[in-house]
Amino acid sequence: MNKQVLEDRLIDFSVLIIKVANNLEKSYTGNHLSGQIIRSGTSPALNYGEAQSAESKKDFIHKMGICLKELRETFVCLKIIEKAMLASNIDLIIIAKFEANELISIFVSSIKTAKTNS
Repeated sequence: MNKQVLEDRLIDFSVLIIKVANNLEKSYTGNHLSGQIIRSGTSPALNYGEAQSAESKKDFIHKMGICLKELRETFVCLKIIEKAMLASNIDLIIIAKFEANELISIFVSSIKTAKTNS
């Protein structure tokens, strides 16, 4: 997968997460998790842009690792939202969990490759 395709996919994921957040119930819990998932779910796209301007291979691996951490955090948050039944559209949660899992796999592989090549 080339850089532009991955960046576009991360941007699409960010938009999906924003839709999930807007779909959460308006309660203390819903508002809290909405803010949390927006931060963690949009962060990978932004950090991936930073990784493309990394100053070294080590810096690149570090920034890719941040993307991976944020994706994992988002995935767990989606599971909490699903189990607590905080979203009115469960299909969005299912789609977001699937894409988060796919992106996690891509980043694990990319980081492993970058470490091997350094």
